[in-house]
Amino acid sequence: MTQPHSSQTSSLLGYPDDARLLIINADDFGRSHASNEATLRTLKEGVVSSTTLMVPCPWALHAIKLLTKHPDISFGVHLTVICDVSHYRWGPLTSRDKVPSLTDETGFFYHIERIPEFLTQVKLSELEVEFRAQIETVLATSLKPTHLDWHCLYNGGRADIFEMTLGLAKEYGLALRVAERPVIEKLQRQGFPTNDHNMLDSYKLDIVEKLAHYAHLLREIPVGLSEWAVHPGLGTPELQAIEPGSWQVRQTDFDFLMSREARDIIQQEGIVLLDYKPLQKVWQERCSSIT
Repeated sequence: MTQPHSSQTSSLLGYPDDARLLIINADDFGRSHASNEATLRTLKEGVVSSTTLMVPCPWALHAIKLLTKHPDISFGVHLTVICDVSHYRWGPLTSRDKVPSLTDETGFFYHIERIPEFLTQVKLSELEVEFRAQIETVLATSLKPTHLDWHCLYNGGRADIFEMTLGLAKEYGLALRVAERPVIEKLQRQGFPTNDHNMLDSYKLDIVEKLAHYAHLLREIPVGLSEWAVHPGLGTPELQAIEPGSWQVRQTDFDFLMSREARDIIQQEGIVLLDYKPLQKVWQERCSSIT
């Protein structure tokens, strides 16, 4: 285990300096039926503590129905302007003629392999219109999200996109997930609670011996707040058709997050599982104090 150090976030959330805090957030709620079913099960029966909703995706309405049925679930808005599979696409909630820089020649969001091209030409004003549309769509259901993050765009992908999204988080009373330094330090200097360590993305873990690797990572959770962005899914024919070369990433995530081993390690190591609600509360208090 990493040696203890002072954690501003632990203090802001009311935990001792040596507390080992962990948010396990299931990304991609709403992306597919397989993701929805797996996410719900890992939230209700496994060790996942939070999720984020992809509002433009085909199964978002189903996910919203599940969230309405289970109001105890903590969830954020997974701001989505990128498609991650070439044959399974989605586009903006906003009329395409109002946000033309967000879509490619097919009328869909840009594919993940074209992110550099997207970031070069996308207009910040159009991106803000779409981000607001996704947030407002969730709020119109009377659901209460806790935070914002981005699908496939680490820290927004561009400095001005990050600042715009930070402004939206403050405006809507939401926390903001950040992936890595130096953005972590930037927000913590402003008094906002964030993860103290670079976020773990389960798509960057090797499939080989993945469950053992997860167990090792849990035992080595450092002092302070960590966050894991996981992607549980059921290896159904649907998921295998959507991701023929990578569906195992989601199935193996599901397997570990539902395992007795994961629960036992968390208990044995004294790890505290959190969602974004306590962070959101401090974010709101901080924003109120500086307005």
